[in-house]
Amino acid sequence: MQVIGAGLGRTGTTSLKQALELLLGGPCYHMIEVRERPEDPDVWGDAYAGRLPEWRDFFAGYEAEVDWPASPFWSQLSEVFPDAIILLSVRDADSWWTSASNTIFPALATYFADDAPDDGWTRMGRGMMNTFTPGWRDETGAKAAFLAYNDHVRATAPADRLVEWRASDGWGPICAALGIDVPDAPFPHENTTKVTRAEIGLDPL
Repeated sequence: MQVIGAGLGRTGTTSLKQALELLLGGPCYHMIEVRERPEDPDVWGDAYAGRLPEWRDFFAGYEAEVDWPASPFWSQLSEVFPDAIILLSVRDADSWWTSASNTIFPALATYFADDAPDDGWTRMGRGMMNTFTPGWRDETGAKAAFLAYNDHVRATAPADRLVEWRASDGWGPICAALGIDVPDAPFPHENTTKVTRAEIGLDPL
């Protein structure tokens, strides 16, 4: 594992996944992977309940991870993979809330419904959002939690390993931290609100 993504969802993580796979020549774990690996929701449901997997075994074959559900475990992962950089993807709280509340939050709300199935997806979704903040559906509370989370990473991650990144930064900070030349290709820009809403079955805005 060369890159540990600490940034939360809707901070450019799908673009980062594609960029890191190009740079590192191997897969990057992302929520997309959870959809493709049937056992993973139960693993994450257990992890959020305090029953952690053997991280090296779980991430075998991956060069990086970004996005929920893995990013809140960045501190543990940074100890397991001590040579990896810690990549904190951020954006301003207002645009983050607008993006999240129009895309992933409506989907996550289904895991809190009374008739939600008692399965790994529900346990993962509930654990993920309750760990973030029980008030995640409230704009003020969610923004405050988002800013507090980023501040905690900045305050506790080893300074010599931490790279803070915004989508507008493109390749530069990541390549510099990894000691890799900047590719002769535009930085990916994926997973817009429109595309994400379509992928998770929400009506267009």
